[in-house]
Amino acid sequence: MQITGVSQYHLNHEIGESFRPTWIPGYPQTTHEVELFEIETDAGITGIAASPSFAGGIDYENALSYFLLGEDPHNVDGILRKLESVNLIGPRPWHIEHALWDIIGKDAGKPVYELLGAEQREIPVYASTGAVIDADERIASIEERISEGFEAVKLRVTCPEHIDVVREVREAFPELTLMVDANKGWAVRVMEHEARWTFSEALAFARELEEIGNVAWLEEPLPRHDFEGYARLREATDVPIAGGEFNNGHWQLREFLAHGSLDILQPDAALATGIKRATDTAAMARQHGVEFVPHTWTNGLGFVANLHVMTAAQSAWCEFSIDPPWTPDVRDFLLTETIDHDDGVITAPDDPGLGVELDRTLLPK
Repeated sequence: MQITGVSQYHLNHEIGESFRPTWIPGYPQTTHEVELFEIETDAGITGIAASPSFAGGIDYENALSYFLLGEDPHNVDGILRKLESVNLIGPRPWHIEHALWDIIGKDAGKPVYELLGAEQREIPVYASTGAVIDADERIASIEERISEGFEAVKLRVTCPEHIDVVREVREAFPELTLMVDANKGWAVRVMEHEARWTFSEALAFARELEEIGNVAWLEEPLPRHDFEGYARLREATDVPIAGGEFNNGHWQLREFLAHGSLDILQPDAALATGIKRATDTAAMARQHGVEFVPHTWTNGLGFVANLHVMTAAQSAWCEFSIDPPWTPDVRDFLLTETIDHDDGVITAPDDPGLGVELDRTLLPK
């Protein structure tokens, strides 16, 4: 089998209301923009993949064609080596590898998780919020999430003073498992700079979380390349420390493990690794006694790729992004069906490949 074509489409979906995620400081997001890729083969099988986009995205269809045309999509390792060159000179290309697995699975008649040697399994979901809102509003939204079957919620914070929101949420829900994301690992700086925390601020925040209790982890309180700082923080607090969602490539994730930096490793298969290297990273994390719970907040195709990885990696949790107006329908707008949880658990699709279908009415005529 050979790759015969690469096509890129920019998709733009209106959210309906202004959304202010913590990773774009000060910027009111009103659309969900995606770069969609189709990889065609001489066997008539097409694989799909998608990456986040912003302000129209970057067109690299021609560049990818130069590296991919004529390649056998089953040669994942060989193509990953070529994608390393794309990573060197252009945008991160790891999502493209998802299309290879989609092709391989469709060719074999098997879902990706089965190609990875796993059986379908239920994974508990946690409701992942994206914005900072006041405690009363957040408590009301959490009541909705609990009614939908969620037993854990991740709160966003951006400054040390937001510990008060966490504390009020804990008082309202004494038994609820909480995750807390400081979002200091990275940010898209458009309108303003994000306020980074010093090590002392991160440690003080972690120690207040110790007092609050039942906090599954504190996520990215420091920059994503501060491997030593994370190790110091992990040593100084009893709250588990998580990170690594946007670190670029296998070697950076290996540095977290070599330094003893994290309790939970979170690389996103769409942003950091691709599918194969995500499962390799999960195995490496397991050898170090570190949990593997990837970030999933991209789009429906990125989410389902991570879901196959989590199935193979036996992840303890699945991040389920939901913070209206950001809903599963917004995340999955490019698919024919929305991927949803079932009373607090989720399973990877069992159709061949990634197991989802593209809504082709969105593509240019």
